[in-house]
Amino acid sequence: MEPSASITDVLSVANSSRLIAHLFQRQMQRNRERRQRKLREYLNSERGMDLSQSAGPRPLDIMVAMGHVDPVERRFWARETSTDWWDRIVLQVWDESQWLRNFRMRKGTFIELCELLSPALKRQDTRMRAALSIQKRVAIALWKLATPDSYRSVANQFGVGKSTVGVAVMQVAHAIVDLLLPKVVTLGDVQAIIDGFAAMGFPNCGGAIDGTHIPILGPEHQGSQYINRKGYFSMVLQALVDHKGRFTNINVGWPGKVHDARVFKNSGLFRRLQQGVYLPDCKITVGDVEMPTVILGDPAYPLMPWLMKPYTGALDTEKELFNYRLSKCRMVVECAFGRLKGRWRSLLTRSDLSPTNIPIVIAACCVLHNLCEIKGETFMVGWEVEANRLAADYAQPDTRAIRRSQWDALRIREALKASFQTEQGNQ
Repeated sequence: MEPSASITDVLSVANSSRLIAHLFQRQMQRNRERRQRKLREYLNSERGMDLSQSAGPRPLDIMVAMGHVDPVERRFWARETSTDWWDRIVLQVWDESQWLRNFRMRKGTFIELCELLSPALKRQDTRMRAALSIQKRVAIALWKLATPDSYRSVANQFGVGKSTVGVAVMQVAHAIVDLLLPKVVTLGDVQAIIDGFAAMGFPNCGGAIDGTHIPILGPEHQGSQYINRKGYFSMVLQALVDHKGRFTNINVGWPGKVHDARVFKNSGLFRRLQQGVYLPDCKITVGDVEMPTVILGDPAYPLMPWLMKPYTGALDTEKELFNYRLSKCRMVVECAFGRLKGRWRSLLTRSDLSPTNIPIVIAACCVLHNLCEIKGETFMVGWEVEANRLAADYAQPDTRAIRRSQWDALRIREALKASFQTEQGNQ
């Protein structure tokens, strides 16, 4: 081959290479521009067109334009949820009986509750999402407390995430305890309480006390302390109630292994009763004995001048009459626990909350119980049937005990026993 031909061939190849390189560069430029355009369109759609026009190119845009970063198309696999059931059915269509069955209160009481809690539940909308309304959060919490449904089931019902249900329950529970417990769980009109118990057969009585066990999941630490005498994990709720079964004092948080008497003796209620500052100084004379205003307890509690409990052991007719009168009045606290758990059935199944959150939820349920009782909300017969079915899995431990009594307390109880017998003979 002649040198001139060889040179021509080399130049031809070089020109072709330059052309190929030029076309390749143009294609790369087009690809970068296309990727950059898609990224901008994606960002515009994601931000709802809320982009700053004066901010200039962002570092990510510059890196994409320079070819240092290849944008990857992102796909979000989010579960579509619907709020139509709450917004269009519950709020607009449900009648009072449906509200009562599902939220344990009529719509009017529910609206009032939301207004009372609004100072603690107000939330601000963000650029990412709108805050759940107060009504919806309260409804989620009430539904969860009123049923043994799982968090996932409640989430599906209201069209929210499972974690949202847990957050709503604790937000509402904290708000109830912080804002309403001091106003709703109070002693109130003591004279009305005394008159109420007197009409039931026991004089100068300011309340009935008892404890109940709320089943929980075993805590990770010190779990053995929460195993009660029936062999399951629980937390103790101690409550004093009035003649209508409304809670006037509660103490919650002690592990299930702790005896009712120990819970009582370590409570603020015991200290105030012992100091004579909880109930008014309103003494009556029974026979020849002065009797202060008392509360009534079962045999687990200590006999005190201000706490009457039944006789145990061999009983004669007079002791049986005394026990009957006392038990008839003390039954109001057991009925109160039954109505509490019948309304708020989550207390009948093992709570999976932490030991620090469980007392808040239990206390909130006590407040809601009082609110429903005060508002005259109907307690449906079917609730008690369902509560008894759930409660069968977690029988209450037997805490009866015979304890040494103070002499003054014995004299008061003996005087009451004689007085009841005399009244019986005069009828």
